[in-house]
Amino acid sequence: MIVCGDDALAERLAAELTTVYRERVTLVVPAGHRTVPTGPARTTTMLGRVQAVVNRTAGQATDGASDAPHVVEAPELTEALLAEAGVREAAALALVHDDDETNIRTALAARRLNPRLRLVIRLYNRKLGQHLEELLDQAAVLAVPGLDPEVLDTSTTVLSDADTAAPALAATAVAGTSKVIQADGLLLRAVERTPPGHGETAGPGLCTLALLSSTTNDPAGAEGSDASGREGPMLLPDDDTVATSTGHGTVVLETVTHSAATPPPRRLAGRGAPLGSLFSRRLRWSLAGLMACVLALAVATWLTSEQKHPLHAAYLTLLDLFAINDPAIGESTTRQVLQLLAGLAGLLFLPVLLAAVLEALGTFRTAFALRRPPRGLSGHVVLLGLGKIGTRVLTRLNELDIPVVCVEEDPEARGIPLARRLRVPTVIGDVTQEGVLESAKIHRAHALLALTSIDTTNLEAALYARSVKPDLRVALRLYDDEFAAAVHRTLRAAHPRALTRSRSVSTLAAPAFAGAMMGRQILGAIPVERRMLVFAALNVAGHPHLEGRTIAESFRAGAWRVIALDTTEPDDRVPDLAATPANDSADRPAGLIWDLHPGYVLRPQDRVVLAATRQGLAELLGRQPQLRPRSSGG
Repeated sequence: MIVCGDDALAERLAAELTTVYRERVTLVVPAGHRTVPTGPARTTTMLGRVQAVVNRTAGQATDGASDAPHVVEAPELTEALLAEAGVREAAALALVHDDDETNIRTALAARRLNPRLRLVIRLYNRKLGQHLEELLDQAAVLAVPGLDPEVLDTSTTVLSDADTAAPALAATAVAGTSKVIQADGLLLRAVERTPPGHGETAGPGLCTLALLSSTTNDPAGAEGSDASGREGPMLLPDDDTVATSTGHGTVVLETVTHSAATPPPRRLAGRGAPLGSLFSRRLRWSLAGLMACVLALAVATWLTSEQKHPLHAAYLTLLDLFAINDPAIGESTTRQVLQLLAGLAGLLFLPVLLAAVLEALGTFRTAFALRRPPRGLSGHVVLLGLGKIGTRVLTRLNELDIPVVCVEEDPEARGIPLARRLRVPTVIGDVTQEGVLESAKIHRAHALLALTSIDTTNLEAALYARSVKPDLRVALRLYDDEFAAAVHRTLRAAHPRALTRSRSVSTLAAPAFAGAMMGRQILGAIPVERRMLVFAALNVAGHPHLEGRTIAESFRAGAWRVIALDTTEPDDRVPDLAATPANDSADRPAGLIWDLHPGYVLRPQDRVVLAATRQGLAELLGRQPQLRPRSSGG
């Protein structure tokens, strides 16, 4: 396995492959990169850091010795360097640079050197990523005549750390929801449930994912706590264990159902302000009153004039209204009075019409401007930072219909156009300055998501928000996982009744990237306390632990569990179950069955969705039959 990167994600990905999947890894980094130790004398330090990362992420120590990753430094990632790193003999290559152009250029060169190479590419642009996957897979098929595309085993996978971590970060703002993943257009969430009281029963769910540790009686759970002397969570327990375990909270998988919502308001040109918001309520009542007066005058003119057709009477009334009719000299008194009243109505109609035009122009002008937080807003989520991560989180929160107020210092930030299009209230300002969080109504907010790229800014915002509202739910994006754990413990001790979550984006994203390098489709990963569960779509064929076994027989407690079955014909299946359905496939019926009969026998042509630990999934794929320690000489 070869990993090319320049930030913490590369280091954590190398740690996943080395100590969890026991793969031989070559880590290619820029020369002089500060986060990766170099030189023979520092190899042990590198291995120690990698193992420490995995230990904290997995929630358990790695037994035995592991081969340290081979570190290669180079000022530029060239085709010659790839060949030197062994790309021709490698099974997989991960390109996780923060620069999309570097990843694309390197992927094209690697595909030329090794058509059978499994590529995992970090790319923020999702639409470009779809086209790149098709291009590189097609190049692999053409480079090897007669090669079956199915043999490529998902040859190219494009992932985004922002997309991978966004559901986990956004879900912290939803009460009772720990994580949200997507499978075949269906949203699933892992909900933490407290132990039922005497005589109570737990609510329904698709399956129980974990039994939480005894420390979860704390409002903040066991996250960030020291592993020594504490019982960790039990992942994927069997039904008997769940039934006999009392006093433990559980993590249950549920579907996110959407009630029949009212149709959205009609919009001008598909993206402007709603039609009803063009005019104020007072102006609409004024227009209605004047139209009623005009209608009454038209009816009176029709009844008192010699003209029998009502349209002619209405026409005369409009001429009088706009003062372009001849004076009613020599006509009846009734006609003259009606003409005067119509002229008076015309005088009243002109300023109202002018006000309507000015108000409509103002509405159109502000339709594309950033909204300010409404005065009475409460129970919302304050989202700090609209960079790559913040933009994806904003999209997720909008999909969940959660009210959001954004705070961003840079008016040209990546997520500003999205906030403008979604009409999300946004405050432009430095969150470290006094009054900015107050403008976002932090004192009436439900949660704070501090997602800037600067740890100190996120921490300062969290501390200040807690001083304003001590029971505020807070989620912090922090770069270093050790620092995140320390911050979590400190905030939990200072505010024991408030919910605090500290998240490292690289920690949340690394398991998905590592899973894709192992040759399967990853739907998502959810942390349980400080351990991780991975959801994957897997073809049954070729896996002896699944093929020919019933659903009940295929289940292995603490390792993996089949939770859904894809009944769609193999030729009609969606290649990527985690992708958002396209518009042309919105009416396509979902092929996943979640209520599985335990006696159903899995066939080779079936595809299943399973929840697994990282070690369990590695064993299921035959990469690591047993997690036994290896001797230092082996």
